[in-house]
Amino acid sequence: MARIRVGLLPTSSFMVGTLPVPKYADQEKTQFATDRETGAKLYTITLFFMEEDRAEALKITVPETGLPNGLRPGVPVMPVELFATPWARIFNGSLSDGIAYRAGRLDLVSPTAESA
Repeated sequence: MARIRVGLLPTSSFMVGTLPVPKYADQEKTQFATDRETGAKLYTITLFFMEEDRAEALKITVPETGLPNGLRPGVPVMPVELFATPWARIFNGSLSDGIAYRAGRLDLVSPTAESA
């Protein structure tokens, strides 16, 4: 699958929507999904992405080693090394498709003087 680096505008911002939850490798949720290179457990976190006049919720996979302390809903963050991977599969005769997002880590963003 082709990984595509996500380019962000300087005005792009992200805010934590939900706390990270473990990602599982199986339907029964008995085995954690892990990073192929480092072996770190993978987590999924919902972030609100805001850019110019639009906003959307994105589910992003991040290794446990890339999750900073202090994550809670409403906290501003910035994904580092953000990639998008288009996917598609046929299940029970129906096509499902979408984009999977993956970041190497999340950095906490301190509020700017203007918004304080």
